[in-house]
Amino acid sequence: SSLTPGELVVHAEHGIGRFEGLVTVEVMGAAHDCLKLVYDGEDKLFIPVENIDVLTRYGSHDEEGEAKLDKLGGVAWQARKAKMKERIKIAAEALLKVAAARAIHPAPVLIPPQGVYDEFAARFPYVETEDQERSISEVLEDLASGHPSDRLVCGDVGFGKTEVAMRAAFAAASAENGKVQVVVVTPTTLLCRQHYANFKERFAGLPITIRQLSRLVTAKQATETRAGLKDGSVDIVIGTHAVLAKSIEFANLGLVIVDEEQHFGVVQKERLKALKHNVHVLTLSATPIPRTLQLALTGVRDLSLITTPPVDRLAVRSFVMPVDTLVLREAILREKHRAGRVFYVVPRIKDLPDVSRLLKEHVPEVRIAVAHGQMPPAELDEIMTDFYEGKYDLLLSTTIIESGLDIPTANTMIIHKADRFGLSQLYQLRGRVGRGKTRAYAYFTLPHGKTLTKQAMQRLEVMQTLDTLGAGFTLASHDMDIRGFGNLVGEEQSGHVREVGVELYQQMFEEAVASAKREQLKDAGKDLPPPAERWTPQINLGISVLIPESFVPDLQLRLGLYRRMGSLHTNEEVDAFAVELADRFGQLPEETEHLLEVLKLKILCRMGGVEKVDVGPKGAVLAFRNDTFAQPEKLVTYLTRNPRSVKIRHDQKLVLMRDWKPDAKSRLAELTKALGDIAALAA
Repeated sequence: SSLTPGELVVHAEHGIGRFEGLVTVEVMGAAHDCLKLVYDGEDKLFIPVENIDVLTRYGSHDEEGEAKLDKLGGVAWQARKAKMKERIKIAAEALLKVAAARAIHPAPVLIPPQGVYDEFAARFPYVETEDQERSISEVLEDLASGHPSDRLVCGDVGFGKTEVAMRAAFAAASAENGKVQVVVVTPTTLLCRQHYANFKERFAGLPITIRQLSRLVTAKQATETRAGLKDGSVDIVIGTHAVLAKSIEFANLGLVIVDEEQHFGVVQKERLKALKHNVHVLTLSATPIPRTLQLALTGVRDLSLITTPPVDRLAVRSFVMPVDTLVLREAILREKHRAGRVFYVVPRIKDLPDVSRLLKEHVPEVRIAVAHGQMPPAELDEIMTDFYEGKYDLLLSTTIIESGLDIPTANTMIIHKADRFGLSQLYQLRGRVGRGKTRAYAYFTLPHGKTLTKQAMQRLEVMQTLDTLGAGFTLASHDMDIRGFGNLVGEEQSGHVREVGVELYQQMFEEAVASAKREQLKDAGKDLPPPAERWTPQINLGISVLIPESFVPDLQLRLGLYRRMGSLHTNEEVDAFAVELADRFGQLPEETEHLLEVLKLKILCRMGGVEKVDVGPKGAVLAFRNDTFAQPEKLVTYLTRNPRSVKIRHDQKLVLMRDWKPDAKSRLAELTKALGDIAALAA
């Protein structure tokens, strides 16, 4: 994400400050772009653009209003950061203990019988996308590993996550060396019903028993299913929270598939984990909740992404607008005239009568059905079947239709009081339309004259901008940004993000997880090298280093480019970035070429452990990180071989004695050669 003037940022050494924008400062007689930061007491700090990687965004969630700016040069920030590091370390260790406990237990090795599996896969009526194939093979590898797996498959709505689940269920329920039972947990009765119908169709003719367990089945059927799970005669059960009841016993549970995990609470997820230590867990979600996404991003859970849309799929056109009966009438009738169906979703059951009256008044020619979660199961089932078969044109409902429902003929969605819904809910609802090859439309309507909260505005802005296919993962990242992560261990939902900001928290957590993993491996007799330390060299050359306004006029775009530069870590990445700049904006100005060369010098500095480079008219002074050098004996040999061009000062700084030519190009070439020699010595 790019930086916006006025937002809070976190400097790794100085703490929370306010980013005031990009300013051009004259340094040693040369123009230099710097980021201006303001701290407590109106103290100012200017960061050269090539060192932008020392900054992280604080985050755009509510805590920003509560955050206090740090004092420049004060000790409070370092103390807070150290305390935070300790708390994150404890959280990471606790998480990995849970993961390690699972890893110690052997799990059944589940390998599907080849010929039969190929025949089952061939029943899939579509062509698998590349991401889908990769996700399927990763899940099958997990099942065959002999260790309990915990994988999150993050794929957009309608991108084929259910097929990944079906292949896994087939592999587990027909494994060559002993089949196991599979439980598929869904958040709603409608999704349970749909999955049950799909599984029955795909598994038809195979010796695999599939049962459904939700409030849509009779008491007698539920009793038979429970008995079948206990004696092992039921192979696959698809159910709602009902399958998590303590009264349910399994003969040999081996695989738990959780669909749309963002709808389950922490208690239910803990119950899923407690079912058995040695079961495989496969989680499916288009928009994982921040906590789940965080676990996947930090490597505690495995992650598979499905971002390729199915062939001929079109993005859903989205509109955010106040309620306009004329527009809604046109939208509904357009869908009716192209033989499609319409979803009209309200946030609460008590909104249904008002909207029903409004529709009957303004679009009397459409046939309307009403559905909500408090209806008797048989009535709800009948309404959904009739709507699917085209007996109704419009389904007026609550969010009961949100999860996984697949009606290809439904291609217009109207959401009433869209500000009342969460970001993930809005995205999931929009995913109910546009599942075929027809262009679909989504209208997010708002009450007239209502002032929206900052978060509601952010949610609706995100929905309008993320109108491309496969944006679910990006949306989940935005959600993580707007809401924060939540505490990763235990039932608390509020984390410690506000202490250090969203991005630095992420970095610290990744480091803590990697460190805890290394300790675990060390105890097991495997030694891993320590991770590379995060630090940024400072380079003062006395030459212009910037992307001129005349080259990239748009300020936000320039900031975004600088932000990307902070994440380039190899010469190849810098070269590729240079090619992209030339391709997008034309021939690179001299100052921008200097900037790219400085990025390459930073890479050499990191390799050689050089923390600071100061270039003067007669040479350059190099300061080593922590005043130490990785290979001191090699450095001594280098000094003795080059007494006229290199010497070491009493303060442990290295002096390169050079008669610089006045042009910047020669100076950069000389410095690149010298730093290359030092990097080679440190290797």
